[in-house]
Amino acid sequence: ECIYTKHLCLDGRQIHLEIYDPCSQQGKLSLTDELHWADGFIIVYDISDRASFAFAKALLYRIREAHIAACKKMVEPSIFLVGNKQDLCHMREVGWDEGQKLAIDNKCQFCELSAAEHYQEVVAMFTKVLRNVTSNFKVKEKRRPSGSKSMAKLINNVFGKRRKSV
Repeated sequence: ECIYTKHLCLDGRQIHLEIYDPCSQQGKLSLTDELHWADGFIIVYDISDRASFAFAKALLYRIREAHIAACKKMVEPSIFLVGNKQDLCHMREVGWDEGQKLAIDNKCQFCELSAAEHYQEVVAMFTKVLRNVTSNFKVKEKRRPSGSKSMAKLINNVFGKRRKSV
């Protein structure tokens, strides 16, 4: 397994990243454990390699399938589909429109970039992913309290505090 860790500060908030890179295991699509702990996904394919696009498509399907099966999560994970090696557009096998359509079909964001020539694009894309993920945390944090706490508060509001009898 290839898990990379990174600590960083984004918008004044400390973030601990654990990045799982299954690239060395192309063909293995179980990913069951990783799908449960991940808050976001960046699926990268090579625009000059149709097989990598097919693998990305299979990963997107697997992520959606796992999310539907585990309906416990209130917020859908952030998913970005990234076409890499834009600098090799003369060898392109996967069109921009194909990537865009796959992203739309799977309700995820899409971009094409060149990690080799423009690392700033990679940084911007990761920043966008992290902002999406952290905004999902804010939505989770605003959830209402559990049923027992809500009931106690409701009873207290209806009957008020106990009064001393005269």
